[in-house]
Amino acid sequence: MTSIERRDDPYAARPWLASYPEGAPADIDESDYSTLVDMFRASVGKYASNPAMESFGASLDYKELARAADSVAAWLQSRGIRKGDRIAIMSPNVLAYPAILFGVLIAGGVVVNVNPLYTPGELEHQINDSGARFLFVFENFAHTAEAAWSRMKVERAIIIRPGDLMGLKGLVVNFVSRYVKRMVPAYTLPGAVPFTQVLQAGAEERFTPVQIAREDIAFLQYTGGTTGVAKGAVLLHGNVAANVAQTWAWLKRHLGPSSPHRILTPLPLYHIFGLTACCLLSVMTGGCCILIANPRDLDGMIATMRRTPFTIFSGVNTLYAALVDHPKIKTVDFSKLLFCIAGGMATQETVAREWKALTGKAIVEGYGLSETSPILTVNHPDIEDFTGSIGYPLPSTDVSLRMEDGGVAPFGERGELVAKGPQVMPGYWRRPDETARVMTADGFFRTGDIAVMTPDGKFKIVDRLKDMILVSGFNVYPNEVEAVLIEHPKVKEVAVIGVPNEHSGEAPMAFIVARDPSLTRDELRKFAHERLTGYKIPRHYEFRDSLPKTNVGKVLRRALREEYLAHARTAPDEGRGMSVKTEIRS
Repeated sequence: MTSIERRDDPYAARPWLASYPEGAPADIDESDYSTLVDMFRASVGKYASNPAMESFGASLDYKELARAADSVAAWLQSRGIRKGDRIAIMSPNVLAYPAILFGVLIAGGVVVNVNPLYTPGELEHQINDSGARFLFVFENFAHTAEAAWSRMKVERAIIIRPGDLMGLKGLVVNFVSRYVKRMVPAYTLPGAVPFTQVLQAGAEERFTPVQIAREDIAFLQYTGGTTGVAKGAVLLHGNVAANVAQTWAWLKRHLGPSSPHRILTPLPLYHIFGLTACCLLSVMTGGCCILIANPRDLDGMIATMRRTPFTIFSGVNTLYAALVDHPKIKTVDFSKLLFCIAGGMATQETVAREWKALTGKAIVEGYGLSETSPILTVNHPDIEDFTGSIGYPLPSTDVSLRMEDGGVAPFGERGELVAKGPQVMPGYWRRPDETARVMTADGFFRTGDIAVMTPDGKFKIVDRLKDMILVSGFNVYPNEVEAVLIEHPKVKEVAVIGVPNEHSGEAPMAFIVARDPSLTRDELRKFAHERLTGYKIPRHYEFRDSLPKTNVGKVLRRALREEYLAHARTAPDEGRGMSVKTEIRS
């Protein structure tokens, strides 16, 4: 991409500032943030007796969380972990997770967040690529670690159990998980130690404080697994702490600085959205994270929502959609709910409309990536209705739209969204070639998303570059087609991809999860014909019981495309029907 002088870029004037919500600053001051360890220590000092984390009805206050984190840090240091060493965490949202996370950071280590739904091969790649020395693994997934153990260069495994840090109640939780629900497959991991032993031994160790700076690495956040081999986005303490400060500067006036908030957190902490926008934002502001270990268990999640008051809700489109459809959701009291945020994938207007009808609160959509810690843009926190846009760039964030030749897209025209700010990563872990591909000559990160800017400075994502469908020379954007089809009252979920077509090059194909089994292809064709230009109307329709999704519910269009192409190669003369098992991947 060619170099662009900032004075030639009309976006350099940051036209969105004129539409900022009252009280939101154009920039954050560097004094507003430091390292994540400093942030944690400050909150512990200020909110010592406030509840910090809740899980399965048990809670830790800030001083208890700090005590556990300090024990983890001391134990790691006593076992030879030094500043910059990588430590992997493979767990759902349980009380041990934040204690381990902050313990690693206090010890000067680098957290490698691992999706517990990984296959042994995926786990092997991430552990060996990161060079992680230790692996903290939830016992329900220890059999996966066992299957990859001989091929991983990890030194030791530490076993987490769901009841860890819960006291006596934890013994009951562990018993039910292991012996009643039988959720722990058998495993053998040489030299593995239980997390409880780490806490006990660490409490007796002498810890030597580690000097940590903003420029030190805090996380290797692996991404790109849906588009190729996963690579680690290097996130510095300064990147993530800045994004927490940017987000709070945007929300503070709306949410109020005096009352610590209770954030319902079904988004996994190993995902960048749940990590920053829920866990770390909550800790910085003295709030409480209500950890949901298994958001796919909607009955269990709704039971938690009924008994536990919450003021902030975070989720992705598919979770919001599943909740509004659940028969028990109307038993939940939403009277204390102040704010709802969505990210990770495009929120559909129908879902947002149904959520507001249920709760009285609009979904505030934000946008970002693992490489940007993650939030780049967000809507006004006090919107009355869903906007369908990704909102405005956060304070201290520069955004531009670029064309294929590297030139700047004129206002109102599509271009690739590129961004620069204190939250943007310095690069990928030991991948200078991959880093060079995603950075422009003038230092902007290329998101790979096509966007337009509205006259008031909001941005709207049109689609991913790679997902665009080219039909006889016309661009078709799957998000646009999906937004139309989801409006059909008998459609529950939809995903659109491009498939080869001998006449037009490509043609849209829609995968449908029906809300009503009476739905037919002819109904959908007629519905689409009334609302879409001819070349945008799907040529093919496939009905499914479910769609392939990531662990946070983002639909994997690429997986659908690969399934289609594989089927076409093995059965080219069979119709368009496919029967392919749906998988969950990161």
